Amino acid sequence: MDDMTRPVFRDDHEQFRVQVRRFVEREIKPFHADWEEQGIVPASLWRRAGEEGLLNCMLPEPYGQGGDFGHSAVVIEELARVNASALGFSVHSEIVSPYLHAYGTAEQKDRWLPKMARGEMIGAIAMTEPGAGSDVKAVRTVAQRDGGHFVLNGQKTFISNGHNAGIVIVVAKTDPERGAKGISLLCVEEGTPGFTRGKRLKKIGLRGQDTAELFFENARVPVGNLLGEEGQGFRYLMHELAQERLIIAVRAAASIEAFLERTIDYTRGRKAFGQAVFDYQNTRFKLAEAKAQLTMLRTFVDDCLARHLRKELGPERAAMAKLNGSEMQNRLLDEFLQLHGGYGFMSEYDIGGAWIDARVGRIYGGSNEIMKEIVARGL
Repeated sequence: MDDMTRPVFRDDHEQFRVQVRRFVEREIKPFHADWEEQGIVPASLWRRAGEEGLLNCMLPEPYGQGGDFGHSAVVIEELARVNASALGFSVHSEIVSPYLHAYGTAEQKDRWLPKMARGEMIGAIAMTEPGAGSDVKAVRTVAQRDGGHFVLNGQKTFISNGHNAGIVIVVAKTDPERGAKGISLLCVEEGTPGFTRGKRLKKIGLRGQDTAELFFENARVPVGNLLGEEGQGFRYLMHELAQERLIIAVRAAASIEAFLERTIDYTRGRKAFGQAVFDYQNTRFKLAEAKAQLTMLRTFVDDCLARHLRKELGPERAAMAKLNGSEMQNRLLDEFLQLHGGYGFMSEYDIGGAWIDARVGRIYGGSNEIMKEIVARGL
């Protein structure tokens, strides 16, 4: 809300916000409904986003825009503000690219990251399988060494950016007997023989986001495409998951804020029984409670953001942020939809779409039941 000062953001972050908001209003908002119908965002939009500096914000040049996670958070918030749920920018910029930058060789980084910063190559990460979701250790995809290649076999599902991706980080077992210590990360490029994509998956929400099944049948991946050390994949995944969970929390808080403002405006303009809906005590109390809860969430998430910028955000606090943010987003967007009455159920009002899209926040990035387990370990 406009009376909430946010010291976590510097002047350069807020100047960047103006640029991002203009891009969203010009290049994304008018076309988003079409992308939802098509189930995919055109590759040309990714290239324009790269030209405008919206991709790989937190990585140094030439691998990114030379900013920090504060700039990434600005992009996440501005997309959430208009519920631009079709864009898989976060997966690309704040998950895949940081893995490559943190664990890749100089040759790997030079080969892939500049293209990703320009939006010429789109990134995806393939963890989830039909029989393994939040439990990464249970993956069954296997990569066996054969001379200068790994022979990759397995299936992945629910992969964001799955069809558009030019590079996919695949979680596979290179030594199945060793459990978590046998997991490695392989970078599989578009066009690799034996790597195929299934149909785009139809979802109840995030309908514009390109989500696919991926298949690997004796796909020969060069040993030079191993990311980091063999057998260290699980450790890398656990180290980077805190940022992924913070992304979900940042998005949730921004979504609540945007739709609280819209709901206040709607209830002030909508009349029922001769007076504005806003003038009923029930409405004002619901909105007041939402603002109080949002303020508390925003303060906590911004503290997590500040800790992350100092490289001090731990997995337990990140799990708390994801848990609280996604649960609150689901609850409050449901309240906001109710205050819109019948119009809340109409697709012309964005609240309905946002309400549906928010539901996956309690599932991806590790289900909220897993978040509770992480927090419980510290009790």
